[in-house]
Amino acid sequence: KGESQGTVVAGGNGRGNRFDQLSYPRYVFVDRDHSVYVSELGNHRVMKWMKGKKEGIIVAGGQGKGNVLTQLSYPKGVVVDQLGTVYVADFWNARIMRWPKGATQGSV
Repeated sequence: KGESQGTVVAGGNGRGNRFDQLSYPRYVFVDRDHSVYVSELGNHRVMKWMKGKKEGIIVAGGQGKGNVLTQLSYPKGVVVDQLGTVYVADFWNARIMRWPKGATQGSV
């Protein structure tokens, strides 16, 4: 039998740009470790929320809306491979970005 109530695993502290908030979350990906990756339209970033943590970390974007390699513009789909590389559909820039684990900028 399943749970009778849902559990907040990311955000839940109102809309905003703090590490414990989300702004217009769009797509979600869950990896083998049960970390949750969320693309956010409002903050132009992808956040990773490790299981049990109250705050996320930025794994792609987060430098405002734009088209340089450190930025995303309305990120949508997100997938993470076994090496921790994040792939993001950068909607407004019409490109797919790759962000290796720990990278400060992506590549097209």
